Amino acid sequence: MKLLSIFCVFVGLGAAAPSSQQDKVSYDGYRVYRVTTVNEVAGDVADFQLRMAGLSAIELNHRHISDEETTIDIAIPPGQVDDFDAHPFSATILSEDLGVDIAAEGALGNYQRLNESDQKVPSPSWFDSYHAYEDHVQFWSDLQTSFPDNSELIEAGVSFEGQPIQGIHLWGSGGRDSKPAVFFNGNVHAREWITSMVAEYLIYQIVIGYENDATVQSALDNYDFYVLPVVNPDGFVYTQTTDRLWRKNRQTRDNTTEVGTDINRNWSVGFGGEGSSLDPGSETFSGYQPGDAPETAALMAYALKLADNNGVKLYIDWHSYAQTILLSYGYTCTEFPDNIQDQIRLAAGTAQAIAQSYNTTFVYGPGCLVLYQSSGNGRDFVTDVVDAELGWGIELRDTSYGFMLPANQILPSSVEIWDGMKYLWANM
Repeated sequence: MKLLSIFCVFVGLGAAAPSSQQDKVSYDGYRVYRVTTVNEVAGDVADFQLRMAGLSAIELNHRHISDEETTIDIAIPPGQVDDFDAHPFSATILSEDLGVDIAAEGALGNYQRLNESDQKVPSPSWFDSYHAYEDHVQFWSDLQTSFPDNSELIEAGVSFEGQPIQGIHLWGSGGRDSKPAVFFNGNVHAREWITSMVAEYLIYQIVIGYENDATVQSALDNYDFYVLPVVNPDGFVYTQTTDRLWRKNRQTRDNTTEVGTDINRNWSVGFGGEGSSLDPGSETFSGYQPGDAPETAALMAYALKLADNNGVKLYIDWHSYAQTILLSYGYTCTEFPDNIQDQIRLAAGTAQAIAQSYNTTFVYGPGCLVLYQSSGNGRDFVTDVVDAELGWGIELRDTSYGFMLPANQILPSSVEIWDGMKYLWANM
């Protein structure tokens, strides 16, 4: 595909690099553009590569709009803005200063632990700001403490740097491990902070609503929920200490100084196909073998464990940003699950429910067709190997703010997804 060839130009260019491990990367003065209609912009791929070769562009996102049109969001360092503007690209400015956008996310919030207050559950003020990783871990613990008879903390495995990949398991009247699984992953990509917050909002609403909300009660009585809000803890911490735009894990390998594997290109189904890269410097570096990233290996094993228990009804891999409900498959644009029409019907209803509160539009369909080709992703593995009925990826807000979604968008994003999930659980 010509489109993917063009996209790969960007992913090899890399992000701004700190002068040492301790320095924090600055994006002050970086301008963010949305380049539209790639074929018109680039002419042929060789010409496009030649024009971009001297620019240190950082690819942020790209989205398939139609057979003729795609958008690519890129950040250009301040010293190269004039050079970019001199090229004949059809582009609009999304942000004049990426550093300002990062600052607008707000400072990481302070978390008041449950055992330091008289509250029975953590305060909803949690969703007013982003938080340090250790506070996320404490929040899960406090949430479990507030729901002791119907929950437990879980661990799927260990990250490259040795941090546990952990979360929470919720169950209803049937007891622990008695029902088919609903399995959620958040923060697969480190910079997508909104994903863990939304995943946490969902489990928070289940905990506080189980006694009084019939929809919540029915969902939890029919399914066991296994939620891992941050499955890339090493990368997530790195985004908070060093590089806000870091995407991959923090894995090092022999014979290269490049760091990181895209753990959403490292699953076995479709491994190594289009939409992934064997270049360790690429943002979509797949690794050299399926599951050679420890985080992916842990997730594959955990998904298979759930399959052996009572099967997986629904898997959702949470991402940002595109406002899209991605069905399988991502690795192929010409093959589809046998139940694809049922999935499209459910996705349409879910998108309609999401739009209720804020009129936010979510596109839906097979991922390869509605976003881009992505080989070696989690939803395809869970569909084909785990035999889940619904193997989905959902790209959250926002198509304007991008990864730097201001903290005041956390709650609206969470509320609209809660609306969508209640519909989905009641109808799947």
